[in-house]
Amino acid sequence: MRRFSAVLLVDPRGWLLLQERDDGAPIDPDCWGLVGGHVEDGEDFEPAAYRELLEETGVVVEPGILQLWREFTLDHRYTHGNVDTMRVYVAPTRLTDADIVCGEGRQIVFVEPGAARDLTLTTAAAAIVPEFLDSDRYAGLGATPG
Repeated sequence: MRRFSAVLLVDPRGWLLLQERDDGAPIDPDCWGLVGGHVEDGEDFEPAAYRELLEETGVVVEPGILQLWREFTLDHRYTHGNVDTMRVYVAPTRLTDADIVCGEGRQIVFVEPGAARDLTLTTAAAAIVPEFLDSDRYAGLGATPG
């Protein structure tokens, strides 16, 4: 079983930071997913979330900002023969697209919640994004989706 950490940042409009994967992605190419990736050997989930956020977006957030929302079991048997674990960390942010440096994939941008539901999502994001948008945690971030 492999381990993954992912991050969902939510701006004041209620828009989610999502990544459009390119055609070279080993899992779910050409789909939209969460910022994040593998937890390295000897690394814990939370530090991996901060590291992946930095590597993929250039964004540095202070320790303690990202809060664990949920742990998911991901079925990657069709691509890698594994059932994996992903922990999703969330935080409100005042960042904009202009603050994001796309370090991986085609683009990493804030996406309107209704549009996020209609994107071609990765297997993981297809389970996670709608559940997050329907959650008390999302509502509690003070976002005002429009």
